[in-house]
Amino acid sequence: MLAPSKPRGYGSSDNTFYPMVILGAGMGGIGMACQLKDKLGFDQFRLFERQSGIGGTWWINRYPGVACDIPAIFYSFSFHQNPNWSSFFPSGEEILRYQQSIVEKYQLIDKIQLNSDVVHCQWDDFKNEWEITVRHLVPGMGDLSAAERQKRANLDGPDSVYISSEIVRCKVLVSAVGGLVEPRGWPSDVAGHDKFQGEIFHSARWNENVNLSGKNVLVVGTGCSAAQIVPKLLAERGVKRVTQVMREAPWVVPRLTPPFGDEGWNKLAPRLFSTIPGLMNFLRKIVAIQIDATFAYFGASESSQRAREKLRDDLLAHLHKTAPTKYHQILTPNYDVGCKRRIFDTDWFPSLSDPRLELTTLGLKSVNSTAAILAPSRKTHPSEAQMEEREIPCDVIILANGFEVSSWFHPLMVVGLDEKSLNSVFDKRGGPQMYKGTALDGFPNFFALFGPNSFSGHSSVILGLENQITHAIKLIRPLLQNDISKINLKTEAALSYNQEIQAALKNMVWNSGGCSSWYLSSDGHNSVNYPYSMLWQSWTCLYPTWSHWNVSWTLQGRRKRNVRIFRRLAILITITYFLFNTRWNHLLSLLRNRESWKTY
Repeated sequence: MLAPSKPRGYGSSDNTFYPMVILGAGMGGIGMACQLKDKLGFDQFRLFERQSGIGGTWWINRYPGVACDIPAIFYSFSFHQNPNWSSFFPSGEEILRYQQSIVEKYQLIDKIQLNSDVVHCQWDDFKNEWEITVRHLVPGMGDLSAAERQKRANLDGPDSVYISSEIVRCKVLVSAVGGLVEPRGWPSDVAGHDKFQGEIFHSARWNENVNLSGKNVLVVGTGCSAAQIVPKLLAERGVKRVTQVMREAPWVVPRLTPPFGDEGWNKLAPRLFSTIPGLMNFLRKIVAIQIDATFAYFGASESSQRAREKLRDDLLAHLHKTAPTKYHQILTPNYDVGCKRRIFDTDWFPSLSDPRLELTTLGLKSVNSTAAILAPSRKTHPSEAQMEEREIPCDVIILANGFEVSSWFHPLMVVGLDEKSLNSVFDKRGGPQMYKGTALDGFPNFFALFGPNSFSGHSSVILGLENQITHAIKLIRPLLQNDISKINLKTEAALSYNQEIQAALKNMVWNSGGCSSWYLSSDGHNSVNYPYSMLWQSWTCLYPTWSHWNVSWTLQGRRKRNVRIFRRLAILITITYFLFNTRWNHLLSLLRNRESWKTY
């Protein structure tokens, strides 16, 4: 139940209207807003952000050690490069400050409305507008997960979570809802959650009020977040003991060493970037090419398989050199390199030598008031893996078990033509899918960033994001200029694109590498990965294929289009006339002169 809307100074049937609404003020929403102002000179838009601050993923993920694993000069926008990064791989806090600097430079502060949860978007085909239901939250409530907000509302009443609700209308709707925001909850097959007397929280909802000093901590997961958290717990938080539960061993890649080394880079790079014009942009392109070249590891060709085998040998050598011998066997993955997200690491393997840390392949079976019960849970076990159920004392449980990525746009409801929701279309077609990761037939004037099959698995998500923005803006431009009233992707284009993507993914390592990952659904549908290089994506997003779209032109738009057609036709006729006339006059002159004619 929603809290009642506060009275306003106009009729209840009136709604606030914005030509364009952007959902989310993370990297995607900020990037789209900047390009609207920069490329279109357009600023009549509104960004609704559920959380209490800008930054999206980097606002909500504040766990110890959170940092970027892509070089900062590439994990940033091409239109707002930062010469003053403090390190090659900056912290999450520094990336958040970078986003804040963009908002200030492009004067977006008054365009962003925080603590605003968009819960329902409905297409009005009569008015060619989107009707959006916005719930305004008590400050801070948007930083909770959807399940936590609902629990709070059930216990303390809706007024403890929601202030009011309103209806907003817009012509163009862009979803920049990120994927690494809504955390997975407590595992449904683990009993005793309600009996545990200690603290339980997800890495993406880090509880700074919990004192970890002298505590027995259980970390569930060995993904990228867990690999950043565990070394910090041991080095900075004074924990008594850490038990880390590993379901499947990850491939761990040595983190790239910058030119001049870490210390040299940190000292010299800002100075060089500030004094040598074009240097940062040049290095950015070099890094982009080098990283995109690693796409070769993910393919199905013989050369890709050989490259993976060579990389496998290198990574196993790194494992044997860096991690304790007692963990070598259980840390050896039984699937292909690249099948799931790799960990780029310098600290996790060395931290495994700390006597306060135990890495185990036993799974979390249940918890009681003061302990966790671990038991064998994997289908196959290395010979050195523990096989006996046991109980360990536990004061704090940290879930680093990932995010709700496969349920795209969760918990937002988007309803298009014929009362069909995005999720119902996804279900009918076998899984989440969108044309170039940005559009779906039956949802006019709607564009998504971070949509299905837009993640590369090997490169910077910011490059993919800029590609999608470039593509979307060229389709959005005539809508905002009132040349088009509605643009809707053709069904055959949507189906054909998805068939191409899924066919290309079929033999890629993400689908065939033998692992279980968040890339694949339970029935094997891959709605996450983009199966080509990012440079190819950049090219394909430069120019929209207008024949893939049904366009409803306005009278103004038809006039402009006719003028363009006549102008191009006039130019073609003029060129043809001069070419033909010049050639004809030349032939006549030759015919008048017999001698010249004979030689001709």
